[in-house]
Amino acid sequence: MENGDITKFDLKLVHDKFSAALIEDDDIDIELYLESFQELDKFFNLVGSMFRFVSNDLKEKSNHLKELKYKTVKMMIQHEKENNLLNKKGYVSGSRTLLRIHRGLDFIRLFLKKLSELEDQETTSKACKEAYDLTLTHHHSFLVRTSAHLAMYTLPTRGELLQRVCGKEEDVKQTLEILPNTLIATSVVYTRIDTLYSLHDLHNLP
Repeated sequence: MENGDITKFDLKLVHDKFSAALIEDDDIDIELYLESFQELDKFFNLVGSMFRFVSNDLKEKSNHLKELKYKTVKMMIQHEKENNLLNKKGYVSGSRTLLRIHRGLDFIRLFLKKLSELEDQETTSKACKEAYDLTLTHHHSFLVRTSAHLAMYTLPTRGELLQRVCGKEEDVKQTLEILPNTLIATSVVYTRIDTLYSLHDLHNLP
């Protein structure tokens, strides 16, 4: 999909969906969680082809998780544990799929945090590489890591990147205003899921 086929990125939508996904009993609504990811995928496609290594993988896994139709993360984990589905041969569990998306969110939230700390004239390539090396690099093959690092060198300055994904100056301003609260909501979502996976010892699902 080319950039011209994608509407502008809406960070407020990411914030609102992630915030709404935080439901009672420290649980996460999966549908709302995935709707946030749909908008984040738009961000990566607008940035350009250098993020396809993230976008394509997350889109495929998001679609699979939608098809499983679990309501919440806790319900999914409980169902798959009780029915011995976590390591069932020939079955791709929702818990395993969400783990891969969860790792992607770790990269995304760290990259956005680093973007928030840059000036408009500073390049985003270093911030992206630092975020990647602290997160997804541990789960990617040498070939994917090498391709990702090479692609990151083509990233523009923060000002150019925000203009590319948000469009008009007023939309860039709104994005920067909502970014701190979005980072907070994203961090809470990430921590809840991470805690659940630690509780059930699921971080090393094959």
